[in-house]
Amino acid sequence: MTAPHRHPSYSGLWPQLAYLVAGLLLGVGLAGRPALAADALNGKSLFLNGPVSGGASCASCHGPSPANNVNGILAAANNPGVISSAFAQNLGGMGALFNGKFSTSELADLAAFIGDPTVTAAPAASLTPASLTFSSTSIGQTSAALTATLTNTGSAALNVGTITLGGTAAGDFLLSGGSCDAGAALAPGAGCSVGAAFRPTAAGVRTATINVTHNATGGISTVSLSGTGNATPQPTIALSASGINFGALLAGTPSAAQTLNVSNSGQAPLTFSAIGVGGTNAGIFTLGGSCAVATPVAPGASCSVTLLATPTAAGAFSASLTLASNASNGSAVIGLSGSAAAPAPALAATPSIIVFGSQTIATAAAMQNVTLANSGNVALDLTSITVSGAASVTLGANNCGANLAPGASCVVPVLFAPTVAGSVSATLSVTSNAAPLQVNISGSGTTQAVGTPVLSEAGPLMYADTQVGASSAIHTTTFSNAGNAALKITTLTLSGSQPGDFIVGGSCAAGATISPAASCSIATSFKPTAAGARGADLMLVTDGGAQFHLALSGNGIAVVASVPSLAINPQSFDFGTAVVGGSAPTKRFTLSNSGTAALTLTGAAFSGPFAAVSDSTGCAAFPFTLAAGASCDLVVSYTPASAGGASGNVVLQSDGSTNWSIALSGTGSAASTGGASSAQPSNQGGGGCSAARGGNDPVLVLLVALSLLVIGWRRRTAKRNKLFDKEQA
Repeated sequence: MTAPHRHPSYSGLWPQLAYLVAGLLLGVGLAGRPALAADALNGKSLFLNGPVSGGASCASCHGPSPANNVNGILAAANNPGVISSAFAQNLGGMGALFNGKFSTSELADLAAFIGDPTVTAAPAASLTPASLTFSSTSIGQTSAALTATLTNTGSAALNVGTITLGGTAAGDFLLSGGSCDAGAALAPGAGCSVGAAFRPTAAGVRTATINVTHNATGGISTVSLSGTGNATPQPTIALSASGINFGALLAGTPSAAQTLNVSNSGQAPLTFSAIGVGGTNAGIFTLGGSCAVATPVAPGASCSVTLLATPTAAGAFSASLTLASNASNGSAVIGLSGSAAAPAPALAATPSIIVFGSQTIATAAAMQNVTLANSGNVALDLTSITVSGAASVTLGANNCGANLAPGASCVVPVLFAPTVAGSVSATLSVTSNAAPLQVNISGSGTTQAVGTPVLSEAGPLMYADTQVGASSAIHTTTFSNAGNAALKITTLTLSGSQPGDFIVGGSCAAGATISPAASCSIATSFKPTAAGARGADLMLVTDGGAQFHLALSGNGIAVVASVPSLAINPQSFDFGTAVVGGSAPTKRFTLSNSGTAALTLTGAAFSGPFAAVSDSTGCAAFPFTLAAGASCDLVVSYTPASAGGASGNVVLQSDGSTNWSIALSGTGSAASTGGASSAQPSNQGGGGCSAARGGNDPVLVLLVALSLLVIGWRRRTAKRNKLFDKEQA
């Protein structure tokens, strides 16, 4: 029996049609209902990977992209009810796979992805609060900073561009206190802060904005700023020094008085509520001067504080002087420091050895000098100065006396007159209330003619007090040969504590040969590199072994000159991305004269696509003068001429020899030329194939009618098959 003939089966087509019809009916029924807030990106992950708890994925049946409408998936676009209904009816077996696997929000996410199958990650910027209001602030003073938080509420990195001030009174505010940086990238969910401080230049309400550019929708976020300038006069305290170092002192002995000048650069009287010393070693200081709690300092006037330090023990000491007052810039604190040493003499000899070299027997005695110096901090009492050893070594008359004050020195001549050939040695011994001192002496006698070196002076050479960086007068010393044979200079060099503070010249030089009865000159001068006592040792050695030493010393003087000094904040800036041909972003650079004299800026030379902006709240037109302690804002704009990175600088020129530079950079971005919309696609029709946006799309009616015809045809086919089966039976 042959197999019965049946009409073709539509069992595979039916679930798809039913799914489609159910979706269409539900889509029509839900028309006009408000859309759910959904995350299409999360829906994409659920669609491709399946439920979080595991299992099959939607993509396994409907393909990797809903846009292909495999098995009528677009019926669920933006309509989570279609998906939940399909699960409930177990259409295509979906109920068995997914019932209970997705939450309500996850169903909404799936529907959002089906409606927007090309969704991609994008940043979103939220800057809160929308406004910052500062408390009333005196003109010229700076308030505490207030901040707003920039948060990336999107799904991709938020790139921060520029952070600038704008608005009618931008010059009355300063960027301050924020953690956001131009060029920074914020991960999804991350945030940073932008902040500003209020520094009014005029009385009344002042307003501005913080503008933050970024790569999120809109391209810029703003915070409104407002504050009220207070014209009430305020005192301002200014100090001649931020700290005082008393240097090295002797324990138990008072220091020299140190003076601090205190001035009032404000517009109201300055009054002190307390003047005192605190800290670890506060007890060693004594206060004096004209500054007093009961004595106000008028605007533009000044007073002084004097301090004496009397350390009680050896070692470093420190404390702080505090001037509490009604100054608008708060209390002043000045650090005090220094060190102390226990009383003790110390004896040093220059040179530490004497070498006469070869000397001809029965000729005039050669002479070299030993300089004895008290390097301690109390008087040195000399008991004896003697020489022992070879009889040919003797002492000349010295100028040492019974004692040496701290820092003082004297000279002891040593004579060598050999009577026999051969080497000799001796010892110079000095006893005092310091540790014993010995200087070894050596030489040799010969019958041959040798050169006899003679230095015209024994030293030490003392130079006049000289300003740091300047040079003293030149001092000339003669080196001659009193012997019967030529001699050669093998070494001529400086050593000791500060050899770099002295200069050696003249005709004498290492390698030079001096004939009998001839001479050369040694020219020396003092050029201190720092203030205070400076010293060095000039050593000359001959080929016969003779060594000569000249002690050099001088005192460097630091002359404090009234000089201007420009501080720039910031010293460099990246403007970030700016559209070519668009609005030029600006940046304010604060120029402050931190010196002690007026500073005149004669001009500004720009390189790259940067230029100065005329701003009534900024610096005056070049040339202009900044008084000591004054400041103003230089406003600079960035106008890219082409896409891509650009760099340059602005060089601020002064009426002196000093220039200052600010490094600038930015990136040009090509302007948008229109073209295709960049908006994310959105399925707003009932089943993804209609362009109608309302709830009365005629295409839906046609689709419903078509589905009813298919259902009728399916029933009629089933009935016909049943009759056919009866006939066969």
